[in-house]
This record gives sequence, C-alpha cells and structure tokens, in this order.
Amino acid sequence: MLKFENITYTYHTKEGETTAVKDLTFTVEDGQFVSVIGPSGCGKTTILSLAAGILAPSSGEVKRGGGEFGYMLQRDALFPWRSVEQNIFLPLEVKKRNTPEMRQKAVALAEKYGLKDFLKKSPNQLSGGMRQRVALIRTLAAEPDMLMLGEPFSALDYQTRLEVCDDVQSIIKGEKKTALLVTHDISEAIALSDKVVVLSARPARVVAEHKIAFGDGSPKKRRECPEFSQTFEILRKELGI
Repeated sequence: MLKFENITYTYHTKEGETTAVKDLTFTVEDGQFVSVIGPSGCGKTTILSLAAGILAPSSGEVKRGGGEFGYMLQRDALFPWRSVEQNIFLPLEVKKRNTPEMRQKAVALAEKYGLKDFLKKSPNQLSGGMRQRVALIRTLAAEPDMLMLGEPFSALDYQTRLEVCDDVQSIIKGEKKTALLVTHDISEAIALSDKVVVLSARPARVVAEHKIAFGDGSPKKRRECPEFSQTFEILRKELGI
C-alpha cells in the first residue's frame, strides 16, 4: 500500500536548511495498522505529509499502491455550526461526491458504529471520545483506502484515550482499512499496531521495526498480555528514554 525508499526531506527557510528525515525506508502493507514512534520533533508529521503526497521528498521515492488517502488530525476539527450528519458529509462536498448514494452510505456507516441517535446533534453536545468517533466516520465517508492518523488521541484524557483507541482500531479493522499512525506514545503504538517503526531523533531514520502479534487484536486485551511490558521496555530503550 505504501513504501518509503531512502527518503530524505529537507526544509528550506531564511535561517537555513533543516533535514527532517534522512534515508528513511519502511513499508506499510495492505490491511496493516502501522505505528511510527519517535522523539518529539523527529519528523513524524513530515512523514505523514510525505505519505499523503502533501510534501515531495528531497530525494528517494514514496511508492503508493493506488487509491485515496484519508487524514485524521490531532483535533477533531468538527464544525460547531453543522450537525454531526452535516460534518460527516463534508468530505463528500469537498470531493464533489455528495450524491444521495454516498450520503446514504455515510449515514449507514455512522449508524453501524453507534452514531444513529447523534446525527442531528451539534458536536458541542458530544463527549471528546464521541467527537473523535465522528471525526473517524467523516474520514471514512469518502471511502479512502488508507488512513493517516496524526496523534488523534493526544487531546483526550487518559481514560477516554483507552476507550477511543479500542473504538478506532475496531472500526478501522472492521472496515478493512490500512492505517499509518504517528505517535510519541509507546503504549498506544503497541496496543493498536500490527507493526511499530521506531525512529531516531532528527533527522529521523529507522532504528528498528517490530511486528506485534500477541493478544487477540483488541488494544485493551493486548495491554493485559505479559509481552506488552516486555515490548514496552524494548521500545523505550530504542528511543533512548
């Protein structure tokens, strides 16, 4: 679905050049949930922008398997003057796909994942966790093949984060989507992912990759496995913290 081959990206400003990532190589397979973790400021957001084609690499090649990409941001970015239903329709309007058929599919998706009773409500009437669910359904409404997740849980309190992690992973797996998450949260990466890519400090390069295969696939259940703490310690040391 996505392959980074020896990617280097350098920002150019009046003050000079800053290399965010250097000789970066990793792969996201079709149907995988891959998390990229690294120190603060190491270039994780740059990687998402490169993956989505918002930025072009200074050198190397980003290979995409085709299809559309959906972007889920740190903040839910729901418009308070639009109902939940109208927010979910937004990407259909932007992409000029706002047909009765696509709206019907979007509503069916929202109802499938527990939003039936909230479609006519304002986002301000929802909890933080429920707002993130709406944001995910909005991203899925345009039927992307791959999701880019830019630390979408970081604005939530710890308890809500645990609930929303389960929620989001369940929906993504249920809809058979491929996902690339960038996060600084080691526990979150282990709980959610099929594979974790560990980055160095800037300029980011791949320090290690770990396939995560224990547990039943549920983030909450995975956190209870003895392998969880062992994997956490390995990743912590690789991050140098």
